[in-house]
Amino acid sequence: MTALKACAVRRHVHHPDDTIALDYDARLLRRKRLTSQAGLSFMVDLAEVTHLDHLDAFELDDGRTVGVIAAPESLIRIEGNLPKLAWHIGNRHTPCQVLSDHLLIRQDHVLRAMLAQLGAQLTDIEGPFTPEGGAYGHGRTFGHDHDHDHAH
Repeated sequence: MTALKACAVRRHVHHPDDTIALDYDARLLRRKRLTSQAGLSFMVDLAEVTHLDHLDAFELDDGRTVGVIAAPESLIRIEGNLPKLAWHIGNRHTPCQVLSDHLLIRQDHVLRAMLAQLGAQLTDIEGPFTPEGGAYGHGRTFGHDHDHDHAH
C-alpha cells in the first residue's frame, strides 16, 4: 500500500474527514510525517514552508481532508491599556492574539516582566493560540531570532 501524502492545503475547512491538533510552532511546516486524531498516518510534502491556521486542512492524495485544530498551549492573558500593551508587544515582533477585551501571547518570562512593569494584569492560561497574521491578514510575524536586516 502506498503511503498517504498531503501536497496541498485548503483554507477554512469546517467539516474535514479527520483532524489533527497542532500548536503554533507545529503549524509552520513544509515536510513532516503526521498522525491524525483517528490514527491516520500521512506525509506532508508541501511545495514551500506554509503556515496553517486553525480550521485549515491538509488535502490528502486520496481526496480526504485532515483539519488542523489549534492545540492548547501555555499562554499569558493580558488585560489593561490594550493599545499601549499591544504596541510594546508588536515592537518586539512577538506573535499576539488580539481580542476585544484582552491580548494573548505565549509564555515568555521577559515579556511577562515588561508587561507587569507597564501595569498589565496578567493571567496564566492554557488554550489555543491563533495570533494575528502578517500585514495582509495571513502568514506569520517573526521574532528577532530570524534572519533579516532591520536597516531601512
